[in-house]
Amino acid sequence: MDRYIFEPILQDLQKKMVFIGGPRQCGKTYLAKSLLKRLQSEKNYFNWDSGEDRKIILSKKWGLEKFIALDEIHKYPKWKNFVKGIYDTEHESHNFIITGSARLDLYKRGGDSMMGRYHYWRLHPFTLDELPKKMKIDEAFHRLMTVGGFPDPFLDGDDRAARRWRKERFDLIIREDIRDLERVNEIQNIMLLVDLLKARVGSLIVVSNLAADLQVASNTVKRWIEILERMYLIFVVRPYTDKLSRAISKPFKVYFYDNADVDGDEGARFENLVATHLLKSIQFEEDSLGFRKSLFFLRDKEGREVDFLVTTDRKVEMLVEAKWSDDQVSKSLTYYSERLEPKHSLQLVANVKREFKSGKISVLSARNYLKNT
Repeated sequence: MDRYIFEPILQDLQKKMVFIGGPRQCGKTYLAKSLLKRLQSEKNYFNWDSGEDRKIILSKKWGLEKFIALDEIHKYPKWKNFVKGIYDTEHESHNFIITGSARLDLYKRGGDSMMGRYHYWRLHPFTLDELPKKMKIDEAFHRLMTVGGFPDPFLDGDDRAARRWRKERFDLIIREDIRDLERVNEIQNIMLLVDLLKARVGSLIVVSNLAADLQVASNTVKRWIEILERMYLIFVVRPYTDKLSRAISKPFKVYFYDNADVDGDEGARFENLVATHLLKSIQFEEDSLGFRKSLFFLRDKEGREVDFLVTTDRKVEMLVEAKWSDDQVSKSLTYYSERLEPKHSLQLVANVKREFKSGKISVLSARNYLKNT
C-alpha cells in the first residue's frame, strides 16, 4: 500500500529535491523504492550503509533515469555540500530523494545551506487514519496499544516477534546511529535514560531529577534528550505559556514514536497514542500546506492540566484531553476552553459509552476521531 505522503511527494519531485526524515524502520526505504518504481527509476536506489552503493554515490555513477534515491546519506560528514553540489550541477537531468533516520533538517555538517532546493517531509508509523484496507478499526487500535504502529510489528501483530523487533531496533539506534552521528561515548547511561523516560510518559519531566538518578550533570541530560529527539526515538511536548500568567514554564513531557515503548499502564500508553496521532497530523499539515503548527500541553500552578494544545500560526486551535475510560468532562478542560476559546475542545475517550457535547466540549470516541485526523 502507498503511504500517506506518497502522492504529495510525487508532486514536489517535479520541482525540487525531497528529503524524507523519520524514525528508523518506519518505512522510508519502502516509500523511496515505491516512488522510484512509479517514476520508472527503480534501479537508482543507493544506501550509504552499503559499501558497493557508497562507491557509486561518491563516484556519481548512477543510471540515466531522472530520479535517484540516496538513503542514510546523512552519515556522510560532508553530505550537505555533496548533495547541494550534485543537485546544482545535475538538476536538469536528475532529481533526488534523500532519506534518513535522523532529522535531516538539523544536521549542519557541510556548512552551506540548501534553502530553496528541497522540500522536507516527515514519515510516521501507522496510525488509525492510515490502515490496510482489510484491517478493522478495533483490531488496529489493539495493535497500536500492544505492538505499536511501526510497519513490521503492526502488520504482523505478533507480541513475541514485536518484542524481538523492538530490542533490535533499539540497539541499532543507541549503539550505531547515536555513536556514528553524535560522537557520544556514554551509551550505557543513555540507555538508562531511555528506560527512565519510558516509565514517565505523560508525567512532568524534571531534568534535575533525571540527572540525580543518573548521577550526571543536568546539562548532560538535556543534551542526551536532544539527541534522542534527533534520532526520532522520542518527541518532547512543552508547556503552553502565552497569555497565561500562572502557567508552568520549565518541566516538559516526553512521548515515544513507538507506542509499544511506553512502560506504563494503559492510560499512559493511550495518552502516548493520542500524542503520536496529533503530531503526525500536525507535521503533515506543516509539510504539505506550510502552516506553522505546534503541540503543547497545559498546566498551571493550581494543578489544572490539559493533555494537549494545538496551535496554528501561534493561535490556539484545539484542546485535547485523553481519557482511557472516564467520560466525565474534565474540569480543567472546561476551564481552559472558556479561558482560551479554541476552535475545538475535545475529550477523547478510549472506551466511551456514548458520544456527547457539553457546552463547548465534545466527548468523543478516540477510535472514531483519530481515524479521521
